[in-house]
Amino acid sequence: MMASLLRPGNPPHCARNRDTGNCRSHSRQQMSEPSPSVSLDPRDSHFVQDPYPFYSEWRAKHPVFHWQQLGHWCFAGYDDVNGLLRDRRFGRQILHLATREELGWPGTPEHLAPFYKFEEHSLLELEPPVHTRLRGFINPSFLPRQIERLRSDVERLSHELIDRFAAKGSADLIASFAEPVPVMVIARFLGVPDHMAPQILSWSHDMVAMYQVRRDRAVEDRAVSATIAFSDYVRGLLAERRTAPGEDFLSQLLTARDDQDTTLSTHELVTTAILLLNAGHEATVHSLGNGVQALLRHGTAADFLADPVRCSEEMLRFDAPLHMFKRYALEDLEYKGLRLRKGDQIGLLLGSANRDANKFPDSDHFLPSRAPNPHVSFGAGIHFCVGAPLARLEMQTALRVLFERLPGLRLDGPTHYKDTWHFHALESLPVTF
Repeated sequence: MMASLLRPGNPPHCARNRDTGNCRSHSRQQMSEPSPSVSLDPRDSHFVQDPYPFYSEWRAKHPVFHWQQLGHWCFAGYDDVNGLLRDRRFGRQILHLATREELGWPGTPEHLAPFYKFEEHSLLELEPPVHTRLRGFINPSFLPRQIERLRSDVERLSHELIDRFAAKGSADLIASFAEPVPVMVIARFLGVPDHMAPQILSWSHDMVAMYQVRRDRAVEDRAVSATIAFSDYVRGLLAERRTAPGEDFLSQLLTARDDQDTTLSTHELVTTAILLLNAGHEATVHSLGNGVQALLRHGTAADFLADPVRCSEEMLRFDAPLHMFKRYALEDLEYKGLRLRKGDQIGLLLGSANRDANKFPDSDHFLPSRAPNPHVSFGAGIHFCVGAPLARLEMQTALRVLFERLPGLRLDGPTHYKDTWHFHALESLPVTF
């Protein structure tokens, strides 16, 4: 079945525009024979539910290919993905080096202006020197030794959540545990009240939907509305902290200064706070859900309790929360015979790289004590996930409590992944105990 998806020859001259999600003319792309083309709807249900057989074939036959429906080149092998994440000839931003006219991009649609105005200050979308400056404000508080202070809070919260459903004998572990743990931890860290957690989840889901392949005008309108409402809320919090600062991270950001003795602007503060709230829980929710499912299908609670650190890393590798990370070529270049022009976009398939047998022996098997385990689920290079120490602590601590409290935990029926592919997430995780 999958063999028919790979066809040698010239791929269509098309690339996705970040503002519309639509295909745009891309005749300046230089093709390198016999680079293959893949035709596969990323919303295909077989692919969404289990992308790994597809990845395996791509790695074996054509680890570098042009994905027609996405409109850009993709890399499926570990060495390429890991190397390109670190390659400074590529970046998350391109409009600092070329105009829309030079790239052949249309103007930003008027209805999306608030969303992209917000993103102008996003750490995730910026390159040095602006990226370096912004990350300098955040890094010190996310160092492992700083994050370690939150372990007791995560443990206490995990017990509180389990107390709510332990007597019932069954639960949806996503809604009752995997979602509230990371969202409440990051909210408390920044100084956001617990009662705002459901609203933060709603805003976050609406904003993150902008990066999904199933984007349409309704998705865009919800994302813009969420961006405006979330930004207004954070501005209100900032106003409160200016008059009555606390011990939270938001208060610290208000007074933090960089090497040039400058502070963050209000726009930078708002975007940074929302980015931390969104990124601080979205991927960890998926990591917890995917990880528990993997363990219950391929191991036992005792496997996790024997070595929470190694088992957590194997969960992250085996069924990663993010399956693609996109970057722009910042200059005309050639990579392994593939000629790219400045502004061309590439897709790095993290989920595929983590299953590359050339790097991970028995890569399709879940091995709780696997070591070494240099997975790329947190990325690499300058955009390596700043919240990785927090995500690791949450997984190790929350799941240790879960499996200690509920050693008989088992799956209760089939599970399904959301129609969001590269945000690889379960709709629910029904369990009994």
